[in-house]
Formats: sequence, structure tokens, C-alpha cells
Amino acid sequence: MHLVITDLDGTLLDHGTYSYEDAKPALETLRQRRIPLVLCSSKTRAEVEVWRRRLGNRDPFIVENGGAVFIPSGLFHFRIPSALTVGDYEVVQLGSPYSTLVEALGAASRESGCRVRGFSDMTVQEVAETCGMSIETAALARRREHDEPFLIQDSDRSDSLLTAIEKHGFHWTRGGRFHHIIGESDKAKAVELLVGLYRELDPGLVTIGLGDGPNDVSFLLKVDMPILIRTPLAKPLQDAMPRARVTQCTGPRGWNQAILEAIGT
Repeated sequence: MHLVITDLDGTLLDHGTYSYEDAKPALETLRQRRIPLVLCSSKTRAEVEVWRRRLGNRDPFIVENGGAVFIPSGLFHFRIPSALTVGDYEVVQLGSPYSTLVEALGAASRESGCRVRGFSDMTVQEVAETCGMSIETAALARRREHDEPFLIQDSDRSDSLLTAIEKHGFHWTRGGRFHHIIGESDKAKAVELLVGLYRELDPGLVTIGLGDGPNDVSFLLKVDMPILIRTPLAKPLQDAMPRARVTQCTGPRGWNQAILEAIGT
């Protein structure tokens, strides 16, 4: 059995247009073969649920850089440790509360003298303009629970800021557009948890991971077949994980090709 775990922006979705048109052949093949497709993103639950509906996806998903894992109730026949029942999901919360992260980022900014602008500082209109998304989608993106995206406004003091974040006991990562402050969670921990549950069903499970940014490296190191979607960052990221292969094409076109090759069509 295969299990596919994928980032969204710049990977399954085009970085600029958010289209997945070029990935449709591979998506259909995954559906026909009943291969689970786990969306693993920095996006919020509200955002990912929109994409799940568009994709017709009913598999588990990971939000806010590993802040929480959402598993459809009844998917596994055994008890999931630490899971809470929330609506139609069993949810494992791994991340720190959002308010705690916003407070820690503010403290690190003051201590380092490095100005930042996080989602909590931005209006819905600003988020929409910065991310190239609709007002409706931007509103969903601001409904955060375990991760605060932020822009660094004093690049010459960025190292001091990131050091201050770590001094406060938190972690940071970087996505396609923003840095993110997170707690003890990351995509790798969330993926390890979910893969462990699937391996209870099939010990011979083969995991395929796809991503395009620094915040994907941690989880790509945990899968059997790590795949980097081509971007200008692909080569330096590949240096951190020599087993990963880089697609020839960018975005969903590269994703499509990589999936079809990985599952042997």
C-alpha cells in the first residue's frame, strides 16, 4: 500500500494561481487505486477543508505546520492516543495555542529590535493582497490556532529575531511567502504520528512525500520516497536530504509527473 503526503502551495497547487489543473491525471489515478492523499500544509483547518471539498478528498490532513492532525472518525478501528473528538474528526493537537505564539513573537521582536508583521497584525485585505488570494480565502487563512506566519521587516536583524524566538522556547520555519513561529510541533512529528497509525493497518506501507519549501524538509526526511518540487530552492534543500529527488517541472505539473512515476503507472 502507498500513502501520499503532500504540501499544497507551490506543490499540488500553483504558487501564483492556486490551480491544480495540471495535477488532475495523477489525482484521478490515486482515486482509482484508493491511495490515501494526506494534505500537509501551513494552511488552517478552515482553508484545508475548502481544498478537500474541491479535491473530493476524504483522507486525514495536517494543518498549520503540524499543529494538529485531523482524522475522519472511524477511519482506524483502534483508539488513537491523545485524540479528541471534534465534529466528524478525531483530532490530535500537537502545537502551542495561537495566542501564546503571537505573544512570543512580539517579545522576540522587541528584544531583537527586528520589526515583524504577522497575520495577527494584518487586516483581511492585507493578507489577501500579500498572498494573492480572495478576501474570502484570506478570512479563512486568519483563523489560526497553532501557527503565526510573519514577515520580517528588518532583514539585517533577522538572525537576532530568530535566535530570540528559540530563546523563548519556540521554533520557527519558513514557507513560500512567510516565516512561521510554531511550538514543539512540526510537519515531521505530525507525519510520524499519522504514518504510525497507517502502519498498524499495513506494516509494509510505502510513504511518498512531496514539498517545495524549507518547512517541508522535516517531514520529507521521514518518508520512504521524498520528492522536491522544482523551485530555485530545490538544490540547497536537496543538499539537506540526499535521498530526495527533484522534479523536472515546477508546481502541479511536476507533482503530477512525480506521483505517476512513484506509484508505477
